[in-house]
Amino acid sequence: MIDPQQFRAVLGCYPTGVSVITAADADGTRHGLVVGSFTSISLDPPLVGFFPDKRSGTWPRIQATGRFCVNVLGADQLELCQRFAARGDDKFAQLAHGQTPSGQPLFDDAVAWIDCAIERVVEVGDHFLVVGAVESLGSKAHGTPLMFFRGQYHDLTCLAD
Repeated sequence: MIDPQQFRAVLGCYPTGVSVITAADADGTRHGLVVGSFTSISLDPPLVGFFPDKRSGTWPRIQATGRFCVNVLGADQLELCQRFAARGDDKFAQLAHGQTPSGQPLFDDAVAWIDCAIERVVEVGDHFLVVGAVESLGSKAHGTPLMFFRGQYHDLTCLAD
C-alpha cells in the first residue's frame, strides 16, 4: 500500500503550473477554481484537460455552464491564486477582468488563456478528468508562469537561451 503522505511528497517533486479555471452562468454569476493539474491532451483536435477534486463545491457550478476558461497565472499573481484557493463568497469582488470570446472571465494579466467547451468528464479515483475542446486562446508576449514545487510557489528562471 502506498502511504498518502509519501505519495504527495514524491509527486510534489514534479513542478506544475498554476491556473484558475473560470466560468460564468447564464445569469452572469462567475465561478473560479485553482488547479495545478492542467495539461495539453491533443493537437488534432485541440483538447486540454484538468483534474478537479470530487469534493469541490465550485466544480459542479462550472460544469453546469458547459464551458470554462483556463487562466494561466503569472509569477506576479500569487495573491490572485490565494484568493481563488480560499473558501469564500464572491472571489471576483472588486477584481477587474475581461471576457473570452464566449463570455468567460479572463484575468487581465494571465500569462495565457484557453477558452473551451466541455467535451467530456470522466471519473478517475478521487478526481474528475475534465476534457475541454479548445475554441480560442491567447498569450502575453512577456511574463513567466507561477509554478508550484515541493509545496511552495516559485517563479520560473530560464537556464539557457
